[in-house]
Amino acid sequence: MLALRLTRGSHPLVLVRRLLLASASAGVGFLLLCTLGYASGHPAHASSSVLRLLWCVVPLAATVQFAVAVARTDPSTRPRPGLFAAGLGPVRLSLLAAASTAVSTALGSVVALLLFLHLRGDLAGLPFDGGAAEFLGAGTPLPLGAALTLLSLAPLASAAAGGLALRKRPVAPSGAQEAEELLAPAAAPGGLPWGVALAAAGLAVEAYTSRGTPDGAFPLPGRLDSTPASVLAGWVLTAIGLAMAGPGLTYLCGRLLQRGHPGAVRLLAGRVLMDEACRIGRPLGIVCAVLSGVVAAAALYTDGPRPFGPLTALGAALVLGCTTATLLTSALEARQARARTAETLLRLGTPAAALRSATALRALVLLVVFAPLTWVIAELAALPLTG
Repeated sequence: MLALRLTRGSHPLVLVRRLLLASASAGVGFLLLCTLGYASGHPAHASSSVLRLLWCVVPLAATVQFAVAVARTDPSTRPRPGLFAAGLGPVRLSLLAAASTAVSTALGSVVALLLFLHLRGDLAGLPFDGGAAEFLGAGTPLPLGAALTLLSLAPLASAAAGGLALRKRPVAPSGAQEAEELLAPAAAPGGLPWGVALAAAGLAVEAYTSRGTPDGAFPLPGRLDSTPASVLAGWVLTAIGLAMAGPGLTYLCGRLLQRGHPGAVRLLAGRVLMDEACRIGRPLGIVCAVLSGVVAAAALYTDGPRPFGPLTALGAALVLGCTTATLLTSALEARQARARTAETLLRLGTPAAALRSATALRALVLLVVFAPLTWVIAELAALPLTG
């Protein structure tokens, strides 16, 4: 009940983030139900059904990542003296965050179930002249237990991940302590060598899988079952590698800004990047991996007609939308964490224009570093398939 009351009294932007999370959960639930419907209508194609289920793991993981970012930026789960006086310590706040996340994602799962049943014709006849009947398994009985199990994956995983992320959240320092952190450089995050190795391994897996493919091109999963599972494994390895390398690259961007004889703006921008490397670097690396996949697909399938099925379009939109929203939400979290630092600097006489210039400089240097990296990864992924 407390989670519902806090949801009703939230800021409109907080409600928008929760509605976006509910929409992502609805999309993932619909994809999972489509997989179940296909398996029910085509019992002889068990391997194809398993491959469809594997492809659904990617948008599910993107949704869980977005749910964690939404939970971390929720003002109702932020430690405050009033909540501590009411007995809501870190453990109970993490449970509150898990409950709020579960409410949003469960709402999306209910919407997915209603839409799925409507398209199957289980509620009021087949819509769209039965165009969706084949990949939804219309006319075959739907196992209720399996449907509820699949629909519970997104709420349970999102709630558990959000609760654990907030339980491990460090205590926010005071404004003076944050200002002192800006004067001393943060420690370099680890994982950059391992991230580069994993990304290279993922590209190698994709290149090896392309051997023997007719005409050098992959048929993309128009209905989630025409691309080998090894392609998914290679892309996942690349995405994990870029996520691990992202904090290290962001830290190096901060070091790059401070080379030579930096002024106040460059010094401030560089120190903030170094301090926020882990918070911003991981979602930035994942966005880099997703965009590289989009660029590679565009390079492969622009010459001839390649049909993209509705499930492929939905899955791609979910992954791209959730990863982008996670990056923006993480940037908002970093801004909230630096609010007291900005106030302290303004009280010390720092011009507001200097803070805005430092923010723009951070965004520019990240774009200069990660945009070419995205293009290189995309070209390396598409090169074995177009050669």
